[in-house]
Amino acid sequence: MRDPSPARVAATAKRVERASGELATRAQQLMQQTLPWFAAMPAEPRAQVGLLLQAGIRGLGRWLVAPDDGPQITAEVFATAPRDLARLVSLEHTVELVRLAVRVAEEAVGELAAPDQQAWLREATLRYSREIAFAAALVYARAAEQRGRWDARLESLVVDAVARGDVSDSLLSRASALGWSQPARVMVMAGAAPDGDSERVLTHARRLGQDAGADVLAGISSGRLVVIVGFAGRLARIARALLPAFAAGPVVTGPPITGLAEAATAVQDVFAGLRAATAWPGAPRPVASDALLPERALAGDARATRSLVAGVYDRLAEDPVLLATADAYLDCSGGIEATAREMFVHPNTVRYRLKRISDICDIDLAVGRDRYAAQVAIALGRLESSRTGL
Repeated sequence: MRDPSPARVAATAKRVERASGELATRAQQLMQQTLPWFAAMPAEPRAQVGLLLQAGIRGLGRWLVAPDDGPQITAEVFATAPRDLARLVSLEHTVELVRLAVRVAEEAVGELAAPDQQAWLREATLRYSREIAFAAALVYARAAEQRGRWDARLESLVVDAVARGDVSDSLLSRASALGWSQPARVMVMAGAAPDGDSERVLTHARRLGQDAGADVLAGISSGRLVVIVGFAGRLARIARALLPAFAAGPVVTGPPITGLAEAATAVQDVFAGLRAATAWPGAPRPVASDALLPERALAGDARATRSLVAGVYDRLAEDPVLLATADAYLDCSGGIEATAREMFVHPNTVRYRLKRISDICDIDLAVGRDRYAAQVAIALGRLESSRTGL
């Protein structure tokens, strides 16, 4: 098949450009009839698609004259589209639009070209449609890249606002825009951020959380990787799944909470745990912020001090016998027989009182870590009492 002369190509190209509006209208009508998602679109996006179709058909006329300028011409076609059109029309749907537009153009070949030019024009239309398809893929790739960068910035802002305690309705809306599904159970984790590109670090954390079936918001604050997790499964399993996202060193988890509104307090507890974790070299990884209450209190964390005193000392102080038993048991390094001799009671009496202490304070003084927490709590409680004159 011989290509027509430049003069005849130019004449055909002009006819294509003049017919662009009519052909775009036909294409829209066909889409309305055959594409349910297009028929369901609001009027304004449908009109934007119509303008895009018309620009594409005009671009065909220009491409016929200068096919070597294909990338520039197809880029100019999509330059007419609003920036948000890529969010309204998926790449899959765009491929359907191109397919139907090409079908309309092929059906109109008899109106646009002389009989001896029709085979050439059909082949040229197909080649041009491939150019348009490649250009569409590039547009969507760039839109995804830009959206990814924007989402990453927005996510960092959300995590930073939570860390500052600035939780508002607008923050919750921003989190929803990032895919946060308002899960019923939420947990905060923090630890040292790995070296390297921060976006790679955050992407790794998100992927680990998603693979574990959790919603994840992640950000880096002062060298710390902060991960807010929404989950429905077991907290321990989710925490273990996220551990590879952190650098070596302590990783602290907050208690389960009910939403982002409570996450601000949980973040502060987790940060306090990170600051104090070096005082417990044998701490598990991850370690709960509540398990670090003694170290946090010794480091000057007022919330940890209040929690320890209220949970242990204040409850024991309501029953002087139990407080005295705890003192004796701690002084005797956890020996029941020695405690019984110290208090002039039967060992079974000591065992009974220790059981009551466990029930009241939710600690087991037979466990070394709990004995240490109780010792710190009682000392802090007595200091607090002496200051208030009680």
